[in-house]
Amino acid sequence: MDMNAHCNIYSNYRVKREAGKLKIGELAARTGCSVQTIRYYEKERLLPVSQRSDGNFRLYDRSAVSLLVFIKHCRSLDLSIAEIRHLLELNASPGTGCADVNQMIESHIGQVGQRIAELNQLRGQLVSLRENCSSNRRVEHCGILQILTGFDDAGH
Repeated sequence: MDMNAHCNIYSNYRVKREAGKLKIGELAARTGCSVQTIRYYEKERLLPVSQRSDGNFRLYDRSAVSLLVFIKHCRSLDLSIAEIRHLLELNASPGTGCADVNQMIESHIGQVGQRIAELNQLRGQLVSLRENCSSNRRVEHCGILQILTGFDDAGH
């Protein structure tokens, strides 16, 4: 029997791999999430607490890949941890209607719209600020810096 079958070498120790299980680094590589992010999601109870190997390595089953991809997609949509947790709870009850899911997404769309409005207002303020200085001035007469410090050209 090959002693190296299903073993990885770490330093001088051989760590027996459990069939079908992924260590945290392997899970990170398959999903594009960092190890720290995976630990954070586990701490926040978005991922179930991992099993531990005899060597105390975190071990995940293949379903953790799908779950982590789901969480990562939700985060790319800027859904909060609480919203993702709620979606996971709803997903665990497949017979439930979609009204809660639709309501959550509608609310999120409203939040995104509000942020877009705020960012557009900020952009307008920055454009207005930029119009107060030309490149051919010295910093001591920079209109932008004067406005930011509370002074205008008249010294007010």
